[in-house]
Formats: sequence, C-alpha cells, structure tokens
Amino acid sequence: MGVAAEAVIAGLSGIRERLAGLYRDLHQHPELSLQETRTAAVLARMLREYGFDEVAEQVGTTGVVGVLRNGDGPVVMLRADFDALPVEEKTGLPYASTARGVDQDGRDVPVMHACGHDMHAACLVGAAMLLASARQEWSGTLLVVFQPAEELGCGARGMVEDGLFERFPKPDIVLGQHVAPLPAGFIGYGTGPVMSAADSLDVTLYGRGGHGSRPEAAIDPVVTAAHIVTRLQGIVAREVPPAETAVVTVGRLQAGTKDNIIPDHAELGVNIRTHTPKVRALVQAAIERIVRAECQAGAAVKEPELTWLDSFPALVSDPDSTEKTVAAFTAYFGQDRVHEMPPANASEDVGVFGDVLGVPTVFWFWGGLAQETAVKAFLEGNIDELPANHSPHFAPVIEPTLSTGVEALVIASMTWLQRP
Repeated sequence: MGVAAEAVIAGLSGIRERLAGLYRDLHQHPELSLQETRTAAVLARMLREYGFDEVAEQVGTTGVVGVLRNGDGPVVMLRADFDALPVEEKTGLPYASTARGVDQDGRDVPVMHACGHDMHAACLVGAAMLLASARQEWSGTLLVVFQPAEELGCGARGMVEDGLFERFPKPDIVLGQHVAPLPAGFIGYGTGPVMSAADSLDVTLYGRGGHGSRPEAAIDPVVTAAHIVTRLQGIVAREVPPAETAVVTVGRLQAGTKDNIIPDHAELGVNIRTHTPKVRALVQAAIERIVRAECQAGAAVKEPELTWLDSFPALVSDPDSTEKTVAAFTAYFGQDRVHEMPPANASEDVGVFGDVLGVPTVFWFWGGLAQETAVKAFLEGNIDELPANHSPHFAPVIEPTLSTGVEALVIASMTWLQRP
C-alpha cells in the first residue's frame, strides 16, 4: 500500500467514534426498501458537511449521490445499499431495532437491518469523509452512491433509469463490498461470477372449491401445489449438469382458510439462483413446464398464472481489476487476513451499474462476526450455526468491522485514483 493511502487512513482514528454512533443510529432506525427517507437525509447531510461538490437526494426514489471533484483523473464510484428487511430483531443489543413498517403488500411488519446494510452505509460515509479530508493525496473524481431497494432487486436499475449516469459523472470503475458471516477484520474475494443471478416467480393455481368431505365434487389446488413443490426439487438433481450450480426454493405456499374447506386456488412463491444465462434459462423453462403439466394432471379449471419478478443479474467481479485491488488489500491487511472465496448463491444488484456502462466492477466481502466465535465455528465445521445475513440474530460487531470496512473502501479507491 502506498504512502498516500496510509495518509488518508490516518484520519480514521479521529472519526471512528462518530461513525460508530452513525451505525448504531441507522441500526436502530431501519427503513424498508424505497421508504428510506430518514436514512437518506442523514447520509446526505454528512456528505454536505464534508464539502462534496454535489449532493442529490431522491435519485431512483430514495437514493443519494455525492460528487467530489478533485482535479484530473479517473472517476471512481463507491456504492453502498441502505435498505432494511421485514424481520423482527432478536439480537438483544441495546441499540436493537423495535421499528415497524408497512410493506409493499400493505402489511404491518417488523423492520431490521438484518443484512448489514447499515454497516455498509456507515463505512461508505467514513471513506467519503477521509477522502474529502485528504484531497492533497489523490486526484480524480469520487462518485459516492447510496443505493435503495437492494433487497427488492430494483434499486440499482431505478437509479440508472432516473439518469444516474446522465446527471452525474460516469465512473471508470465501480467498487462495492458486503459484510458477511466471516471473522471480523478478514477480507474475502472472488473473481468472475461471485454472486448468483436470482429470479422470483409468483404462481397461482386454480381449482374448484368444495366441502372437505366431498373431494370428488371439487378440484383440489392444494394437492396440485404439493406435487409441484416436490417435483421442482428434481430440476437441479436431474436437469442441471453436475458441474453447474443452481438452487430452486419454494418459500411460500398459501391456500385455504379452514381445514374442512377445499379452496378454489393456491399460491406458490418460487426463488431460483443460477450463475450462467444458460442454466438460468434451463431452470426457468423447467419450472414453467412442471407447473403447467401438474395443473393439467390435476384437472385445473384454467391455466395457472405465472409472474416472474424481483430479478437480480449475476454479479461478476472483473478478474484483472479484482487482482489489482486484492493486491492492495494484501499489502495493507496482510496475506493472513485476505482469502479467496467460492461463488455465493446469494445475490446483489450492484453489478447493474457496471453492466450498463461496460466498465469493471470489483466486489468483495468482509467479516462482521466476533473473531474468536467465528474462527472456532470454522475450525469445528459449524459455520451453519453462526448468525448469517437475513437472520434476526445477525448484527456485525462494531469493531473491528467498521474500521476494516472503511479501510477497505479507501484502499480500493486509492488503487484507482490518480496520484497528484
């Protein structure tokens, strides 16, 4: 790592407590996707405080964009998401969320930062503050993007469609990170496809309702739904090549109101994860074929309704750019804290930004769990017992998670920004 990056990071000790306070505040006041108005206002205010040339709110509904021009050089984009999930927090922390919200279906739900997006936002604020305070150490343009609605898979696309790259400088590279159930202070990276594409499907099956005592006079959509759920599990086992990766999950099955009433319809919510366009198309086609065939076999009164939604593209971390960035991480953190990881079946929409412009994206993970606990679980093969993203028990330890996340963003930025 160069002297310039060290000089930028030297300012972290002076803002660490303020960033910890910001993190606790964001964690205690989570907001659902596309409702992040309070969070956006807090983040925008902090960018203005540190002298960003432009700070815009409501980009792509609730997104925040900051531009810091600092002479000639490349445009480097740093991105963090900041939406929360409909999860009831069970961490027991003194700053645990008790917030509630109304989801897209009008339901009253608990709200929690169960995926670490509050930590993402706090770290990006920290990196922005440090780079703004040490402009003499770099040259170029910093584009800071706080993205809403990552959990819905539409936030990045929404910002692009709202003119992100027409209203603000077009980046030469997109940098992003995600806190993960790894030991705090550790960096994990991959090259090429690092996170899967994800697609969700809503299915409505139609039957003929009737009394539970007279199934012969009804057409039972629950039985059809049960056959579909079982048969879908054969797609990965029998249609996807063993060398490829795919996941098919039925996360929702809803039907009926009472045990002795056969309902007239049933609903399924299906989610798939794939890493290549070919396998993605194969799995989607197989699901549609199975749903339609089982409806025909069950004498459905009409064709099922299938609606594909919430689509995430596969996230590709550009190999050459990743190699250069990881070399800088290794120089700073040391080889023992930087590790290569296999592709994850979770999904992220940050790749939309780079894909739209045809510029490289570099994406990495960093740990957020207490080191002793996490290392012990890894050594004993009990990693599935650790609280992971989307768990009601997931909340990164503040340190060293916060400092590591800020340092990683600064080091990655300084790898690409021009030296004065």
